[in-house]
Amino acid sequence: MSVIGAFAVPHPPIIMPEVGRGEERKIQKTADAYREAMRRAAALKPDTVVLTSPHAEMYLDYFHIAPGARASGSLGRFGVPGAAVKTNYDEEFVAALQSAAEDAGIPAGTLGERDAELDHASVIPLRFLDEFYTDYKLVRIGLSGLSPAKHYGLGRLISQVSDKLGRRTVFIASGDLSHKLTPDGPYGFAPQGPEFDKVCTAALGSGDFLSLLRIPAELADGAAECGLRSFWIMAGALDGLGVKSELLSYEGPFGVGYGVAAFEVTGPDESRRFLPMLEDAVSGELAARKSAEDPWVRLARMSLETYVKTGKYAAVPDGLPDELYSARAGAFVSLKKDGRLRGCIGTIGPTEPNLAREIVNNAVSAGTRDPRFPSVRADELSRLVYSVDVLGPTEKISSPEELDVKRYGVIVSCGGRRGLLLPNLDGVDTVAEQISIARQKGGISEHESVTLERFEVVRHH
Repeated sequence: MSVIGAFAVPHPPIIMPEVGRGEERKIQKTADAYREAMRRAAALKPDTVVLTSPHAEMYLDYFHIAPGARASGSLGRFGVPGAAVKTNYDEEFVAALQSAAEDAGIPAGTLGERDAELDHASVIPLRFLDEFYTDYKLVRIGLSGLSPAKHYGLGRLISQVSDKLGRRTVFIASGDLSHKLTPDGPYGFAPQGPEFDKVCTAALGSGDFLSLLRIPAELADGAAECGLRSFWIMAGALDGLGVKSELLSYEGPFGVGYGVAAFEVTGPDESRRFLPMLEDAVSGELAARKSAEDPWVRLARMSLETYVKTGKYAAVPDGLPDELYSARAGAFVSLKKDGRLRGCIGTIGPTEPNLAREIVNNAVSAGTRDPRFPSVRADELSRLVYSVDVLGPTEKISSPEELDVKRYGVIVSCGGRRGLLLPNLDGVDTVAEQISIARQKGGISEHESVTLERFEVVRHH
């Protein structure tokens, strides 16, 4: 057997009466839909339940699969240790999945466990399921910072292992939607919050997994969601299968989106293999971006590609705009891959004879010397999106009131330490956030006195 059903569910502790103490009635529709989803899961009589959780072990470049024979957990951190779950792991499935991932080149396995206890995003769906059915073994998997394709690929392996072992497998994707739906919510409001929830619930309700895979990283990050990667793995587990999809409920009364969706497998469907569709869409988008790059960005791309392929710095080519040969200025080169930052290095002021040389050097540094990331590999070059920020003159200011996060970048200085943050960055919405991040980059604590400078940039895409 393969995956025989899947469910996307939230994990608000307040939904449990022991935690909510009456407040759970404000999301009664979610609770009712949750029980209906788990009743359907129980009716499938699964041998194995695969559960993905954003609060299990999470690594940037690795999927953690919980090891061992059994596990337990509770909602003790929410004041109710009696709300507990015990479960047995499917060790054979875990071993087979780890082996399949190694063969497929997907970084996944049982190494790196820091806490064997079940997290609350696992405890809550299992408590609902256990109301109806307990005769199953569990496979619990954390998420990662890897691409949508890697998450989907892991889901495909789950289906393949289930088929190989003859398991009746139900997939539970645990994940809340946006945490920024209302100004009075615990995480505040961002316009991306309602937009993300609208897009995500529409995709879940219609079974449009390509739309799920193509949700922009900027939208997901701005919404402060925690379920999208769970849904990507679930989509992969349903690869090549027809599904009857149903959004059972959606609510967000506490400023956090809670969606419950069910996916009934109806049989094979070759038209629902979304990985090639995703790869075609991404390739087309990257090709269109590349063809629209201006000379500043084309120079940055050529510089890094030359260095990665040859180990040598590129010569400045002929035929560039005069400004690149005659002007001197600081410049930052930023790289993104799959919508997420892959490197960013720059200079506050000019260090080279001209702006072209500044961009050549900083493009190489962004790809090979940003301490936050490993050096760019040759096989990544075609996936990179570049931007170049040319800095204008800096000017000292006397207070944060003279800043505007969309217009001005900021330099924060304390003694010999300096931190810089560019303007108009995704996810940086207030001056306070801008200054705080610049302090962190300069190694300056929040309690130290600083001087402030501002600058404008010309951004090239």
